Amino acid sequence: MNQDEYASYDALALAELVRRRDVTPTELLEAALSRRDAVDPVIHAVVRLMEEDARRAASDPPSGPFSGVPFLLKDLLATFAGHPTSMGSRLLRDVVADRDSELVRRYKAAGLVTIGKTNTPEWGLLPCTEPDLWGPTRNPWDLRRTPGGSSGGSAAAVAAGIVPMAGGGDGGGSIRIPASCCGLFGLKPTRGRTPTGPDHGQLWRGFVVEHVLTRSVRDSAAALDAIHGPDPGAPYEIVPPSGAYLEDAAIDPRPLKIAVTTQPILGSSVHPDCVRAVEDAVALLEALGHEVHEREPDLDDPDEFSRAFLLMVASELGADLQDIRRVPGLRVRRRALEAPTWALALLSEAFSAREYAGALRSLERSARRVGRFFQDYEILLSPTVATPPPAIGELRPSRTEELLLRSLGVFGSGRLLKAAGLLGQAAEDAFAFTPWTPVFNVTGQPAMSVPLYWSSEGLPIGVHFAGRFGDESTLFRLAGQLERARPWGHRRPPMRVAPPGGDREAG
Repeated sequence: MNQDEYASYDALALAELVRRRDVTPTELLEAALSRRDAVDPVIHAVVRLMEEDARRAASDPPSGPFSGVPFLLKDLLATFAGHPTSMGSRLLRDVVADRDSELVRRYKAAGLVTIGKTNTPEWGLLPCTEPDLWGPTRNPWDLRRTPGGSSGGSAAAVAAGIVPMAGGGDGGGSIRIPASCCGLFGLKPTRGRTPTGPDHGQLWRGFVVEHVLTRSVRDSAAALDAIHGPDPGAPYEIVPPSGAYLEDAAIDPRPLKIAVTTQPILGSSVHPDCVRAVEDAVALLEALGHEVHEREPDLDDPDEFSRAFLLMVASELGADLQDIRRVPGLRVRRRALEAPTWALALLSEAFSAREYAGALRSLERSARRVGRFFQDYEILLSPTVATPPPAIGELRPSRTEELLLRSLGVFGSGRLLKAAGLLGQAAEDAFAFTPWTPVFNVTGQPAMSVPLYWSSEGLPIGVHFAGRFGDESTLFRLAGQLERARPWGHRRPPMRVAPPGGDREAG
């Protein structure tokens, strides 16, 4: 199987070839490794190659829905025994996991063959993928631009054809943002739908949910069928689906009542191309028989929402570093972390327990307001992000800002950073690119980015659909209908590749 043929199949189609014995898992693995050798020197998506483990897995994969299909794991949260989970940080680069996370265990049971790990920003904090540790991942559609983040390495790898599906996690849009930037389908499931054990309960107070990035809707649906459900000690359980999500993806939904907005909930401006993407989606939805109204939920105080969200993130980061201090042989030092990460961690020390609890309560009040909005509408449509994929470096702190953060960090005082107004400035900057996605991490509702539009420059621009809590089925039905009406699977980024025989060393 040559590279072009391999890259033309989605994950379920490759699994079907294996079942029919038209190809072996080992042959698929060789195709994936060859594709990685050809394109990864250009996009830099894979930061750790796990060829030895992959060869063992491909020799006798379980007979799951993705038996023998090559897969990449995001190098954040999910642990794979015998390999580090670096979190994009120098601090954790060499800390080897002693067991699989529950999600990885379920990926393996589904028959997936993990060939490596993908790049992510340090601690998953930015909507771009440019960690100091590994360097930037580039968007296959335009190598000058970001693939988004924090699952940017996974998105770039899928878009470039290294694997048909890769792992991701979403705490503020980190599946949906790179899906939009890379022309992929990306669904954030409902809070509690996928497991977080055995080492975690609620990730970012439940705002983070892990799933996958795919080229096809059906791959995402089948993956959620394979991995959903609570694991032992889960902090809560939600209502299970009434049937298979894969079946939902093949069925048109009944006519839906859909609200639509291009007004940013958190930010201040939206690029005309992103507005046009929504307008184009509205025309398609109406042609398919859906009822569309211009409406948007009201957060009451978007600035308070942004500050409360960032205070939660800072506090969780501070707690993460406190946990790491208990690991023998590890020292949490300023020089081991990027300047913005260190500054955010210091900031966590400057706020009281009362302020932290107040921030969580503020977010809960916003979630209630959004929940009431969805009593009248089944779906909210908006742009996924506020601009087409930005240039590499555009979403990181500027050199001046980074020098300031580094200088303030030298003093080791979160109170000084608080007095300097860091939280307010960070909150203002954080959601300019992502005015919609974080809202649905707070509410816990399922939401997806669907690749229905490409700009005149040939850049993918996703449109965002949020559904009611626990109702991934309706989203999959709608996504499947849109994919059949406006197929995108044939679209491939016009990227150059490295010559055959590239270096297989990574990580």
